[in-house]
Amino acid sequence: MGKIVSFSNQKGGVGKTTTCVNMAAFIAGTGRRVLLIDIDPQGNATTGLGFSKSSLKKSVYNVLIDDEKASDNIFKTEVPQLDVMPSNIDLAGAEVELVYKRSREKVLKNALEEVRNTYDYIFIDCPPSLGLLTINALAAADAVIIPIQSEYYALEGLSQLMNSITLVKQHLNPALNVDGVVLTMYDNRSLISKQIAEEIRKFFTKRLFEIVVPRNIRLVEASSYGKPIMVHDPKCTGARAYKALTDEYLAREEKEKKNG
Repeated sequence: MGKIVSFSNQKGGVGKTTTCVNMAAFIAGTGRRVLLIDIDPQGNATTGLGFSKSSLKKSVYNVLIDDEKASDNIFKTEVPQLDVMPSNIDLAGAEVELVYKRSREKVLKNALEEVRNTYDYIFIDCPPSLGLLTINALAAADAVIIPIQSEYYALEGLSQLMNSITLVKQHLNPALNVDGVVLTMYDNRSLISKQIAEEIRKFFTKRLFEIVVPRNIRLVEASSYGKPIMVHDPKCTGARAYKALTDEYLAREEKEKKNG
């Protein structure tokens, strides 16, 4: 049964989508089957994998609102073993339309039962807000990965995010755990980056990944070309960081399985 992981942070611009797309690609590169679900109306994960959200007729919207099968709204990407359930322009209205659906918080969870056994991992890229789309993602997930930019304002929304995760655990998904926290856009020349990193380390202790993702222009370029960094420039510092982060994540996964 595939593990479902939501990538969530209520603050935008923290490298959430970049982390979701590139970890998905690197895990697929190990031979594991991965599905990335773009549940963010901005559709950055969709375009980051080479799809045009304005021209797509099938998307996660059709699953959430039209009750279509998940398998009918999944596309192959140029990365072997990596599939995507994309976002499109219709998703912008889904937040309101979900309000009127029965079991509205668990529409995605129920839909994914059909395809869960097909994949080793299902990654969900959440919107930078706590609306019904994010709640659906958290209700469906086994775990959350939280990318945090190593800047002062990133700390401000952290307690709010953790409160939101706690509420979802209490009311919708008792099995939800925080798998880890990723420091992104790290500048090791900046004193404030180092101070923020220490604060986050105190807050999350063992859940903070050792690997930090530096600021890297090649990561920005890759998303504009619609390619994961492993395809765009596999030797740049951003690619090496995401490869190392993925290795650390998978090593944690293996250790947890052994410990039962």
